[in-house]
Amino acid sequence: MNFNDKFFLRLIWIVTAVVLLVVIALKLVPPPEPTPSFIYLFPHIIGGINATCAVLLIVSLIFIKRKNIQAHKVTNVITFILSAIFLLFYIVFHLYEKDTKYGDVDHNGVLSAIELAAVGSTRYIYFFILATHIILAIVVLPLILVSFLRGFNMQVERHKKIVRWAYPVWLYVAVTGVIVYLMISPYYNF
Repeated sequence: MNFNDKFFLRLIWIVTAVVLLVVIALKLVPPPEPTPSFIYLFPHIIGGINATCAVLLIVSLIFIKRKNIQAHKVTNVITFILSAIFLLFYIVFHLYEKDTKYGDVDHNGVLSAIELAAVGSTRYIYFFILATHIILAIVVLPLILVSFLRGFNMQVERHKKIVRWAYPVWLYVAVTGVIVYLMISPYYNF
């Protein structure tokens, strides 16, 4: 491992820590007033970005299986950029809008016994998908960044070793992001 690798690995861990701290801070800070009206478009854009990323990750896999390295790289760069845009939109949206409660049909922020009964066991399914999505989103960020570092430096064997873990986790996070969006969107209060 050379100096550049050590520098970039440290940078990757710093970026990961900063992103994690920002996301945690979003839960703690009160939303600024007033809320811009365009903010309510963000969940739909975020859902679309996740769906696009999932498709692009599959396309990227097809390209590399066909040994089309250039198309694989371009597809991954586009997916990475979309993921960064996703993260930006996610942060801005959750700065203004706090969590929506799954099953809150009347949008009052409180789940009544009737609302809880109406969603039943799907609430547990939703929370399982959401929890694994969040945990793996945290885990995958440094994996993606390290795989990009290895790929761009043409360290093919080292790239393959990390992608073996990064790819399925990234794909899972993208797909479950769409599922979470589809499951929670009926309960948005906007």
